[in-house]
Amino acid sequence: MGSVLLVTHQHRDEAARLAVDAIEWLTEAGHKVALPEEDAVLLGRPDLAVKAIAPGRVDLAVSIGGDGTMLRTVDLVALAGVPVLGVNVGQLGYLVEVEPPEFRRAVECFFEGDHRIEERMMLHVSVEGGPSGAALNEAVLEKTSIGHTVRLRVSIDGEPFTYTADGFIIATPTGSTAYALSARAPILAPNHRALLLTPVAPHMLFDRSFVLEPDTEVRIEVASYRPARLFLDGRELAVLEEGMAVRCTALDQPARLVTFAPRNFLGILKSKFGLNDR
Repeated sequence: MGSVLLVTHQHRDEAARLAVDAIEWLTEAGHKVALPEEDAVLLGRPDLAVKAIAPGRVDLAVSIGGDGTMLRTVDLVALAGVPVLGVNVGQLGYLVEVEPPEFRRAVECFFEGDHRIEERMMLHVSVEGGPSGAALNEAVLEKTSIGHTVRLRVSIDGEPFTYTADGFIIATPTGSTAYALSARAPILAPNHRALLLTPVAPHMLFDRSFVLEPDTEVRIEVASYRPARLFLDGRELAVLEEGMAVRCTALDQPARLVTFAPRNFLGILKSKFGLNDR
């Protein structure tokens, strides 16, 4: 028997119902169940709350929600090397693996060893003299003032570029189908390893993305009096004032996603984005 962390969408009743039901059948099957603190409050199970996930403490993390819940789950457990299984109770569900009717059997298959682990590159992002974090999709620096741009001094392995734009995205291949997609960046196969750099609505002639080696170090400094907010997978990490900078490169530890068959990347892309043949 094993230990399972359940992470639940905070605003979907179906996700909460699935989680409550899963607590019951996982416990009956002899598994130990844990919940992040905010999920324990949501589900009325403070006895199952845990503050942090240390390596070796959890065998499987289950995300019950959509892609946003998957990103939150990966953020909670990736550094501990815990594999993540996604159950789709969201809208797009690009990252999730199974639908609710398949949930119980998927967990059983995992503990029977009948599964695969797909590793996805992550980013390590640190504010100089400030906080740091990891991201599966992207790090984004964006303007704070409506109607104004932000000036950013971007250094790629020491080579300087300056952008005046609404923001700047540093994405993984997984994140190439997230925010970067809306900024017209190229789509990368998710198992690839690369850094994808894309300006958001740049006020300049050069508006192309860079696809770089994963060991490239990217430094971005706020070069004007207008500050910029730094987000990791949609979570705000810091506000950078003039002269402050952030550094980004590939994280040594990948995210580990549970699958049960080889993923057809192009098939998933066609299905999720309405590109099937008519």
